Amino acid sequence: MPPFVKAFALGICTLFTSTASQAQTCGDAETPCTIDSGTYHILHPEGPAKGAVLMLHGGGGKGRSLLNSNIARLSLERGFVFVAPNGEHPAARFPNNWAVRADNFGHEKDDIAFLGDVMDHVADTYDVARENMLLAGFSRGGSMVWDVACFNPDLARAYAPSAGAFWDTLPEACAGPIDLFHTHGWNDRTVPLEGRPLWDGAIAQGDIWESLQILRRANGCTARQPTRSTLEDNRWFRHWEDCAAGRIDLMLHPGGHGSPADWAPRVLDWFEARLATG
Repeated sequence: MPPFVKAFALGICTLFTSTASQAQTCGDAETPCTIDSGTYHILHPEGPAKGAVLMLHGGGGKGRSLLNSNIARLSLERGFVFVAPNGEHPAARFPNNWAVRADNFGHEKDDIAFLGDVMDHVADTYDVARENMLLAGFSRGGSMVWDVACFNPDLARAYAPSAGAFWDTLPEACAGPIDLFHTHGWNDRTVPLEGRPLWDGAIAQGDIWESLQILRRANGCTARQPTRSTLEDNRWFRHWEDCAAGRIDLMLHPGGHGSPADWAPRVLDWFEARLATG
């Protein structure tokens, strides 16, 4: 083999070995991947990834708790990398949390910037298409998803929060249109659909209905009422599809503060449909 061909082959081999080594040595439950702005966990599908699903834990949780979740398993089965970032604020009252925008509530880190760093690192390190990423989250993580969707709508391709939305004071406007699939329990008492005050009124969860109105304005929806309202067993759906850009889908279920068993497959079906539209 000519020397220059051998050197080229060695370089290519080293590149793939380095990438594989990094994939193997970080990201599991005990060894998160570390970047300058924080840490995250990651699981890889067999074969090339067609995108990534990032799932944000609830308040007090950790990313590693999501590695055995239904959405992690189904994401891998459908060919997506599954990513579980860690909301880390050591100096805060609740250290395992997200920097959700709220009155009288501060954080030492910008989590919108952190999540962008995670997405960039996953795209660069594991050869994942940056434009094919879903950002999902539960409870406090769901609220973080709403903030990202509103203030930096181009960060992910689509958004799927569950049981969490804006906190007061609600934003006056969002930066641009988005695709969002929101899920909420009709009997949620932890994050009620109408929101609730906490800490003797010092902070307050926002109203889901008002939050949806803000997103409709950002998407240029011409009507308050949805294009379609559908019922499937005990799931109530409202679809805003006639907007100038983007779409909003709402799924209500009769449960409390949690995501129903069919949440993950429905969200992934919806996300794959969004990817198919370009």
